[in-house]
Formats: sequence, C-alpha cells, structure tokens
Amino acid sequence: MAYALVDHVMITTNLSNLSEQKSERLLNALIEIGQELASTTDLEELLDSVLRVARDIFRFENAIIRLLDDDGLHLVAAASYGYTEDAMGPIQIGQGVMGRTAEIQKPILVEDVRELPDYVPGIPGAQCELAVPLISKKKLVGVLNVESPRPGAFSAGDIEPLMILGRQAAIAINNAKLYDRLRSMTEGYRHLHEFNNRILKSVSLGIYTVDSEIVITSWNSRMVEMSGVPAERAIGSRLQDLFPNLFREGVIEMINQVLQSGTKAKLRLLHRQSDGTNRFQKRRLTPLKDGEETTGVVVIVEDITEFKRLLDQTIQNEKLAEVGRLTAGIAHEINNPLSTVAYATELLKREKPLSNFQEEMLEKIEMEVERLKTLTGGLLSFSSNRETKNRVVNLNNLISDVLRLLRFELQRKSVQLDTEFSAIPVITADPNKIKQVIINLVMNAVHAMQGQGRIVLRTLLSPDGMLELHVKDNGPGISPELQKQVFAPFFTTKTEGEGTGLGLYICQNIINGHGGSISLESQPGEGTTFRVRLPVV
Repeated sequence: MAYALVDHVMITTNLSNLSEQKSERLLNALIEIGQELASTTDLEELLDSVLRVARDIFRFENAIIRLLDDDGLHLVAAASYGYTEDAMGPIQIGQGVMGRTAEIQKPILVEDVRELPDYVPGIPGAQCELAVPLISKKKLVGVLNVESPRPGAFSAGDIEPLMILGRQAAIAINNAKLYDRLRSMTEGYRHLHEFNNRILKSVSLGIYTVDSEIVITSWNSRMVEMSGVPAERAIGSRLQDLFPNLFREGVIEMINQVLQSGTKAKLRLLHRQSDGTNRFQKRRLTPLKDGEETTGVVVIVEDITEFKRLLDQTIQNEKLAEVGRLTAGIAHEINNPLSTVAYATELLKREKPLSNFQEEMLEKIEMEVERLKTLTGGLLSFSSNRETKNRVVNLNNLISDVLRLLRFELQRKSVQLDTEFSAIPVITADPNKIKQVIINLVMNAVHAMQGQGRIVLRTLLSPDGMLELHVKDNGPGISPELQKQVFAPFFTTKTEGEGTGLGLYICQNIINGHGGSISLESQPGEGTTFRVRLPVV
C-alpha cells in the first residue's frame, strides 16, 4: 500500500531524537503560534496565519488547508499558497491523501504520490506529500497538507510539529467559526430588534408590556404621545404608580387576571389622564409566555375618543332629523288654527263698541298668536332643509348690511357696537344664511348683557388660511357646564316664552354646511367670544 500511516509512538520517538536546540526553537515557535492563533477571530485572517507559520517556521514550500463542508462529505479548499487554481476544487472524504486523512483522522506521509491510483493533483511534479487532520474536541475540522517535488522531502520528524500546529489551528478555526456564527446571530437579533422598533413606532396604537410585578418593561412612542410620559421614565416604573387612576378603572385588576389565568382579555373604559382630560379607550391584554409560564402582559391601547364622538354625533343627528320631521308637522298643524284665531281676532276688533275688558282680551289674544307664530317659525327653521344658494360674497359687507337693520334695536337696548374689519378675501356662501348667523350671535350677546354693554365684531384671516368672524361681548360670561350645552337644540337660558333654544343650533348647522366651524370662548365675569371660521374661495 502506498499510504504510510504514522502512529503516535513513532511521532514521539522522532520528536525526542531532534537536537535539544532545535526542539527548544520549535517549542518557542509553537508557543508563539498558539498565542497568535488564540487572539485571532477572523477566519480568513486565521487561515492566512496558519499558512504563514507553515512557510516561515517549518520552511514548507507550499501548503493547503481544506475544511470539512457542512454536508460532512467533502473537503473544501479554504486557503493555500503554492497551489494552482485547478487544484482548489472540493474532494470527497476518502479521496486522495487529504480525503483519506479526513476519513481515518490520522496523519499520512506518502513518499511517492505517483504510485497512488487516486492521487488528487496538487503542485506540479509532486512526489512527497504529508497530510495531518485538524481535530478539535474529537471532531474533524479539516486537513492541513504539504507537498514537494523532492523525494523524501518530509520525514516522520515533521509530523509531530505539524500535528501540534494542526491541533492549535483546529481549535482556533472552531472558535473563529463559533464567533462568526455568534456575530451573525447578534447581527440578526439587532436587525430584528430594529425591525420590531420600527413596527412599534409606526403603528397608531399604544403598546406597552409589564412583567409579573406589573413593572413596565417596554413603552412605544405612541404611548409617549398618548400619556405624556417619556419612555425613560416609564420603563422600570410600576404601572399603578405612574397612573393611579388605572386602579379605579379596573385595568390593574384585569392585568392581574391575565397574569393568573394566562388568557387574553379586553375592556373599554373612560380613562382620566394625568392632565385631567378624559379619553375613551379600548385595551386588549395578551399574556407574555415563557414556555407554559406567563411572565408578563402585552397591553394594546386604542384611543377611540374621536370615533365615539363621531358615532354619538351620527346618532344625535339621526335623532334630530326625526325630531325635525316631527316638529315640522306640529308647526304646520298649529299654524292653521292660529291663522283662524288671528283672523277671528281681527274681525272682533272691528265690532263697536267694545268694552275695555274686551279690547284688553283681544290684544292679549293677538300677542299670544304672534308669540306662537314666532315659536312655530323657529321650529320650521330648525326642521327646514332649504337649498343653499351660494355665491361669492364679502363678509365685511354682509356684517354692515345686518348692522343697519339692528342699529335701532341696539341703541334702544343701550348697547355699544364696534367693528374691527380687516382686509379679507371673499368667500363662497349663502348670504341670507350667513346674515341669519350674524343676527343670532349679535342678539344673543345683547340678551346676555341685559342692558348696557359693548359688542365687538372683528374679521381677520387666520394663519391657516381660514376667514374668521369674532363676536365678542363684555357680558357675564358662560359657565363651563353651560358651554357644553349651548349648541344643543332647545337649550336656552332665556325665561319661558322669550326663546326657542334653536338659535345657536341653527347657526352651527349653517356654518357646518358651509365647511366651517363655530366655537366659543368664555370665562365667567369676563364676557364671551363666538368664533366663526369659514373657508375662503
């Protein structure tokens, strides 16, 4: 057989036959090599170091390292010097000197490779070949191989030093692979962490997690926006310490139930925030599992305040539409007999002579008929769905037209009225409906002041490009409780018989129909300002 297997006893004997000086030099070199290989974690750099040692210290003219492939059936060239590109292809386990070395995991010294039937070509004109296995923790890592065109270029004395280098190289290669795998995993986890963070930042839902002690362990950016609590302050704090209201609202109890049962839960609540505002929220709770054990809870917070407001508004609009249809019918039914009563009163007043009592009664009937007509007129305006006839108008001109009609009434009530007109763009609106809004707002202010006072009508263009009308009075103001109701239909602070409670509701419908908005600002004792906003052309 052309293969020469060298056992460990022969290797030890040959090493002991080396001169003492050469042995010491070799030992120092191997120590230095071990230190260098132990400090290298980059696999490519490590393999280059092994080849450099083979060339500089052992004086080998060429060397090649093949590593075991992932399939465990092939050796793949990883680094070399002195070998042609044609010799770098993979070889099977058991094929050639290196394949056979990998198979039996022992060094092989061949005096003349030309006698081998399955020789794998390496360097040109090769005769002598030496291969040693690279083994770490009793597992094959690869094979280190050297060749020479000179017969007897390698002897048994070269095997042990090369085996020692191979063992050190195998351990270093194994460590480098582990390090590379760990680095890849760490990079993968980093990318996954960044991806998860991007998801948490992108969603419109508030998401946070707590551990078994209800200590916050994560807090996404949406939760920062919703709560006003930065993540640095939230993470590591007990949830109930940051938000004591969650006890009363049942959230803490629900989290405890999820921790104990390990099942999902959800609830809807009115949450009072730290700044005192109330928000409608839905919360979905999901257990965090470590195997079968529940170690925490994921809480998803959805703010549905705006959705609930729109839903309530839709329901209210449907109710009001039905009320409108009902009031229209009632108003028409009342107007018919009222017309008869008014006509009969007019006929009776022509009868002469009438006693003082009869004249007084007829006047009262006439006044009450007029009052009822005013009431039914308001009801018909409330329920009316008259078509809007828009055209390009100037708001300053509309206000001036209205004030000419109201000037006498304001003087009679001892109310001072001032205007502060700005140079404003035109708007597209129904002039008659906008005039109705102006009249209602001015007369509301007159009634609120109950005598002497001052009203200021101001027009301006807001920074966001909307046209604004401010109607400001210096009356007694409106309490916060009443401010929530002033735009509701049939709500009034006037005495019985003086108003229908539909004026501001109708104003709001008109302004909303023009794509604008109406709001008020008021402080008790400091007057009230109604702010009308309309889009410009």
